Amino acid sequence: MSRTHTSDVLVVGGGIIGLVTAWRAAQRGFTTTVVDPGPGGGAGQVAAGMLAAVTELHHGEQTLLGLNLESARRYPDFAAELTEATGLDLGYRRSGTLAVALDADDRAHLRELHTLQRRSGLQSEWLNGRECRRLEPMLAPGVRGGLRVDGDHQIDPRRLSRALVTACERAGVVFHRAWAEELSVVRGRAAGVRADDGTGLTAGRVVLAGGSHSGRLAGVPDDVLPPVRPVKGQVLRLTVPERYAPFLTRTVRAVVRGSHVYLVPREDGELVVGATNEELGWDTTVTAGGVYELLRDAHELVPGITELPLTETRAGLRPGSPDNAPLLGPTALDGLLLATGHHRNGVLLAPVTGDVLAHVLVSGELPAVARDFTPLRFRAGARRELSEQTV
Repeated sequence: MSRTHTSDVLVVGGGIIGLVTAWRAAQRGFTTTVVDPGPGGGAGQVAAGMLAAVTELHHGEQTLLGLNLESARRYPDFAAELTEATGLDLGYRRSGTLAVALDADDRAHLRELHTLQRRSGLQSEWLNGRECRRLEPMLAPGVRGGLRVDGDHQIDPRRLSRALVTACERAGVVFHRAWAEELSVVRGRAAGVRADDGTGLTAGRVVLAGGSHSGRLAGVPDDVLPPVRPVKGQVLRLTVPERYAPFLTRTVRAVVRGSHVYLVPREDGELVVGATNEELGWDTTVTAGGVYELLRDAHELVPGITELPLTETRAGLRPGSPDNAPLLGPTALDGLLLATGHHRNGVLLAPVTGDVLAHVLVSGELPAVARDFTPLRFRAGARRELSEQTV
């Protein structure tokens, strides 16, 4: 027997991005529903939670840098508001990041990054190897130098996810625990979805926030379907026994033989090591090779890591877009909005994404901070349309 449920806003996807969007929508007075079989799951259960706008800077991504910095700026107030609303500790820490080099090639790479950071107006301090080891005594003796970035912080994504579920519940968000199978389009407008349990969920507007699955929803017109792909990441979790504490006091990251590795210490003694970057479709298998490479590179960086208990191995799928930047706001299909494609910055971009989507839901327009990230940029003739919008 089919059933129906109606709301002002229907959010497809209950990961961090979907939850923050639903919470902000409910706060603006919209009746809001989230359709997801397991709210609070998704890539956030695997992510390390680095809020690394500065050390995540890559050549060619200066436009994305502005959005990342704006979200990082909003994070302290966002975290405080969410904690006040739920009473839950998010594991938010302002402990900073130390990016280090182990050989001459890696050192040259870091020097280039430092130059790019300074050219972009960012704060980072170059340290020699001895200064790096003074900050983090567990570092390998061969560390050749590094960048100290005090403005990059961290949060525990699992705690963040739980808090967002709680905040949504307290704000009146309805959770429909099922998969969204097909978008309903009525007279050229997105009108809801059909769930796999037979329920018809209708809404005034639909926000597609399904992470790496966002490009798979049936019923979305081909020219509107977001160009989002899954990017696999394998992550390890270890536990630091009290006799080794403090093991690390801040996030430590490096490029080892061309591969990126990071170690993120939590206050509760957990140490997250990640992450691989694999274009393997929908495969979420944890492989011996992936675990070996992470442990090998982490051991070269911090030799003492091999003494720690390995407590979890996990693989997740980041939602990658063609330009590694998110798709935010209205699409060419009336009533359908996107909040997806955040790739490696989903946790970092949660505050600004929630605010941007709330602004669009209230006003119908993208705020200035997000105009470069409209989904329309991937359509044929996108440049002409965007220029006409700004006239």
